[in-house]
Amino acid sequence: MLQIQVLRDQKERVILGLKKKHFQDAEVIVDKLVALDDDRKSIQRNLNDIQADSNKLAAEIGQLIKNGLKEEAEVVKQKVATLKIELKNLEDALKQKEVELETLLITLPNLPHESVPVGKTPEENEVYKMSNIAIPDLGENPLPHWDLAKKYNIFDLELGVKITGAGFPLYRGKGAKLQRALINFFLDEAHAAGYEEIIPPLMVNEDSARGTGNLPDKEAQMYHVTKDDLYLIPTAEVPITNIFRGDILDEKVLPIKMTGYTPCFRREAGSYGAHVRGLNRVHQFDKIEIVQFAHPKDSYDIQLKMLEHVEGILIKLGLPYRILRLCGGDMSFSSALTFDFEVFSAAQKRWLEVSSVSNFESFQSNRMQTKFRDENKKVQLIHTLNGSALALARIVASIIENYQCEEGIKIPEVLQKYTGFDILN
Repeated sequence: MLQIQVLRDQKERVILGLKKKHFQDAEVIVDKLVALDDDRKSIQRNLNDIQADSNKLAAEIGQLIKNGLKEEAEVVKQKVATLKIELKNLEDALKQKEVELETLLITLPNLPHESVPVGKTPEENEVYKMSNIAIPDLGENPLPHWDLAKKYNIFDLELGVKITGAGFPLYRGKGAKLQRALINFFLDEAHAAGYEEIIPPLMVNEDSARGTGNLPDKEAQMYHVTKDDLYLIPTAEVPITNIFRGDILDEKVLPIKMTGYTPCFRREAGSYGAHVRGLNRVHQFDKIEIVQFAHPKDSYDIQLKMLEHVEGILIKLGLPYRILRLCGGDMSFSSALTFDFEVFSAAQKRWLEVSSVSNFESFQSNRMQTKFRDENKKVQLIHTLNGSALALARIVASIIENYQCEEGIKIPEVLQKYTGFDILN
């Protein structure tokens, strides 16, 4: 959530940033928010003044009674009673104004970083870096991963439909081992990079989903357990980032690095066709998330280090990749700067997104009221960052497509100690 003072002090930058994210009626909404805050401040001043008068009269009552002036004390008591009614009305008005202000403020997306390209669609994203890993030559008519899955019994989408519904794959045999191998490999890489491993709950309450910006922006994409008013997590980012909700941390502990493996649940409503076939778009998938809590002055350097971490994993897997800097229209609601990693599928002849690494600056921490105290005892909002390291469904798709051969599917060398086999057939 944006800070109201930023809207006041940097109105022009705010409006330009909102327009870069294609937010409608930016000027009107910002002006309305400032007006609401003016009303809130006016009510607060009146409330403070009347509270001060009431306190002063209350002190007078005590002195009058002490001096034996009971009648005079009764008169003052009546004044105090009248002021209490005014105070109650003002308190109700203040609460109402605060609700109006927050209800509107929470609809504003985060402001994009100055380096974010102008654009509205994925085609307008900027290629930040291309890998030098060669795209494999698979010859004529290579099989897509959904056909390879049937040929080698890797995963079963039809059984997933039978058990649950479309978009819930069932992994089996060596396919299940490959999945588990990737999870362990990714977690070991995160551990080696200094991330503390977390096993978080797979469901969160409304405050947690709201804190990371998933509510109200992505409510339609989240599975809601209505009876208990809980949400299945779309990513481990949500529970892990909320670990410090409402806390004030010591500057000396920053940055804090955490990682977590979880299944992830997303409705992913959308179109049909090859680009969403197989594992390209599913409702349940496994993912290892890396999360950092950082000092504002360090967060963008840390984001680059997170990019290097994800890049290092893809290099070890031998998968051709590229890094995109997302344009304003393709970024998430909460992000200030996002880089996407895409892996090239040689069978589908297209790029598959496998990771996003984002800096949210203070947008999430303002919602969660996660702060730190610096050496001068000043309390500031912390910066939060996260990244996929990595999302397994499309990584599995990329590996089995790019590593297919006549004998089966070769296993990347770095994974063989985890799988216990070097070829899947």
